Amino acid sequence: MNSLAPTAAETEPSATELRRCGLLLLPGASLLALAGVLESLQAVNELQADARYVPELGSPDGGSVSCGGLVFQTLALAESAAWYAIFVLCGEGARPGSALLAWLARQAAAGVALGGVDGGSAVLAEAGLLGAERATVNAHLAEALQDEYPDVVWSGNVWEINADASRLSCAGGSASLDLMIAWLGRSHGERLAQDLTLKLGLERARGRDERQRRPVAEQRGGSPKLAEALSLMEANLAEPLPTEDVARLVGVSRRQLERLFKQHLDALPSRYYLELRLNRARRLLQQSGQSILQIGLSCGFSSGPHFSNAYKAHFDKTPRDERSQRAIAWRRPAGDPS
Repeated sequence: MNSLAPTAAETEPSATELRRCGLLLLPGASLLALAGVLESLQAVNELQADARYVPELGSPDGGSVSCGGLVFQTLALAESAAWYAIFVLCGEGARPGSALLAWLARQAAAGVALGGVDGGSAVLAEAGLLGAERATVNAHLAEALQDEYPDVVWSGNVWEINADASRLSCAGGSASLDLMIAWLGRSHGERLAQDLTLKLGLERARGRDERQRRPVAEQRGGSPKLAEALSLMEANLAEPLPTEDVARLVGVSRRQLERLFKQHLDALPSRYYLELRLNRARRLLQQSGQSILQIGLSCGFSSGPHFSNAYKAHFDKTPRDERSQRAIAWRRPAGDPS
């Protein structure tokens, strides 16, 4: 059993339902997507006592599996306990064997909820488990899958959950957070979903009907690795990640990441990340009632002076100037252009 699971079920309170969740790692699984599932399950355990979610990593044959440059110990499917839900994580082009497809079909027949993360929906489709359900996948894979599995309703949304929550799917990267918040909210209520969103450090969770954005990297013909790095940065504005961590999480070296940013965005990763945070701060200064210090801290600046100096260097005015201009606009009579 992997180290993420408790050593004994009897340590759980008797009033708490134990819900084991299998995270099935297949070739190309994204470390960022995996982290989203794991972080969500850990956070929900801290917010409610009705159910205890236990993540267990699995793979067809068990043993060591690499994901984003890190190696995880996994359970073989034949050794796995009864799972409450199974999330299939894989990248583009993963081709599951017939034994895995048959195993997934047996899990579905037993009533286990099945989720496809990133390219995992394609695996569920190949197993014949999506039928005419709505499902989603990374946008650049959707067209090919529509041709290969025409009965499935492939949407361009960030995530999809069917009526009885037996089939779940999401795009890659940070979309796994949005899917997990929605799924756990169905079990424990909207209030918990809101608390979970805050606990995970998100300004908000993306709703079912929100379309996947075409990342700048894809718009300019860039690589999926760059798109994933951008998604990771956007999901971590309050606590910025060092460039080395961004590179590691998307599975490239720092030098490779810097080359991608320079080629497609004409900026270093650290500079682009700073601009993302400053642009979010500007929106909050213009649209929210938070204090300047609160906004600075929520956008990853360590102090008021640090925020003010960075803001002035980028926008040629201080956060206080920005806020003052908004106040003047609010006080100006309607129709007064001055």
